[in-house]
Amino acid sequence: MSSPSRAPARTRRRPSKLALDPALARRARQLARRVGRPVVDMARSHTTVSVERAVLRLAGVAGADPDGIPWVNRLLDAVVADVGLDHGVALPVFDALRRDGAEATPAELTLLAQKAAAGSVRFDVPAGRAAAAAGRAARRLAKAGITRIDRRRAERDRLVKRIGDPPQRPWIYLIVATGDIYEDIPQAQAAAREGADVIAVIRSTGQSLLDFVPEGPTREGFAGTYATQENFRLMRAALDGTSKELGRYIRLTNYASGLCMPEIATLAGLERLDMMLNDSMYGILFRDINPIRTFVDQRFSRQIHARAGIVINTGEDNYLTTADAVDEAHTVTVSQLLNEYFAKEAGLQDWQLGLGHAFEINPDIPDSFRLELAHALLARELFPDAPLKWMPPTKHMTGDVFRGNLLDGFFNLVGTLTGQGILLVGMMTEAVVTPWLSDRDIALQNVRYVLGAAGNLHEDFHPAPGGFIQRRADQVLGEAVQLLEQIASDRDPATGSKVPLLNAIADGTFGIMKRPATGGKGLDGVVIQASDYYNPAAEILEAGA
Repeated sequence: MSSPSRAPARTRRRPSKLALDPALARRARQLARRVGRPVVDMARSHTTVSVERAVLRLAGVAGADPDGIPWVNRLLDAVVADVGLDHGVALPVFDALRRDGAEATPAELTLLAQKAAAGSVRFDVPAGRAAAAAGRAARRLAKAGITRIDRRRAERDRLVKRIGDPPQRPWIYLIVATGDIYEDIPQAQAAAREGADVIAVIRSTGQSLLDFVPEGPTREGFAGTYATQENFRLMRAALDGTSKELGRYIRLTNYASGLCMPEIATLAGLERLDMMLNDSMYGILFRDINPIRTFVDQRFSRQIHARAGIVINTGEDNYLTTADAVDEAHTVTVSQLLNEYFAKEAGLQDWQLGLGHAFEINPDIPDSFRLELAHALLARELFPDAPLKWMPPTKHMTGDVFRGNLLDGFFNLVGTLTGQGILLVGMMTEAVVTPWLSDRDIALQNVRYVLGAAGNLHEDFHPAPGGFIQRRADQVLGEAVQLLEQIASDRDPATGSKVPLLNAIADGTFGIMKRPATGGKGLDGVVIQASDYYNPAAEILEAGA
């Protein structure tokens, strides 16, 4: 694995402008650990169908049947039908390979999947010497897959060193989404030439609810393009060419969320994506995916991201599209603290934490701009080494493109004043149409003007001691601590739950969405690990962390 010294440059530590109480900030993190630890314990004791399919992908199983169902799905389904999932997929699969007299290679594994789909393979849970032999073979191929991810990370490091990073911060982040990967590519390249530093290929609507990853390049998506390994490869190759042309490394983003979070994270690592959307609660709240499934899948996916040197982007901005951005500001801070804890526990470092927050306060509220400054500066000072992801206004965009462009300019100015790390380009046609290339060009002009004119204005901006901005930041942090204390002390007497965060999610604490731990999509794909459960990839990732 490449040296951390080659990681993207960290945000330079700045003197505090909010005079936050350091004891209160420490208390907030202590409480986040207290709330998060039971979730991690739960994740460590469970597995899911997607975690196990990710293991098979790392071992080299590839391709799909004539109906487009991936062989990893067909192989896993056959194992589950014979022996269940609580022992993991590795031992039964590699034992069957050994009994079949086949070598432990990716090609033979894929052939085994094809035989299993035809019903010609019987799976058992091996014991004794048979289990040891299967375990050794499984670890060898899982390690080979992780080594490929290590090589792609080292490749990124070399390219960044040779080509160069963007000269300024924040990095300018722009979304491309046509549904057709062959249309996305020229649009992404055009956006990079106009100043975008990060290209996000937004995912087709509904893909997060598919319990399989589509195969091959895709030309039809719905408000986005399907996340597939081949689409990742095509876009990464195209942006590599544009990076060399422009003399700055263009980063690529996609979505590691939904029912296939661990698999998509694995494919992203194998194809050298640079950032992935990966939030602790987004899928639970906004896609009604089972909370336990999400937390188990997420821990493994973040271990992959940590190994691959991928920056995660979290989704706190989404809470403010359903809840009030002033009244519920403290829930964003709580989510950021939880995302930080879960990420670091999985092995991610500060420079990989693109924690989300957004410019979503109703502009008709008096002092709305000052409130936005307070919230953005609070996030910046609570997480000084994280490249925060600053999100543009969406909820209060009315369709008036002139007003929308002005609001985006205010958003860009807050990003400059508070030293954000990743700035998503706002579109004045938000809530009107899917942006045209001309819309993106105007939006990028707005960003370039504000960043160029304001320059390092954050060096000169200092809120008045004891003034409105400092008082508001203190209030939000205090309310966040109160909420964490409330969550940490909660025990559900009806269920005896020892995971208080699950109760808080069920109560609608975040984004006003109520999602019970026993509901949502994908719960049937979660199992408690048996005493002899074995996951060779998790073993390697834990050791590496």
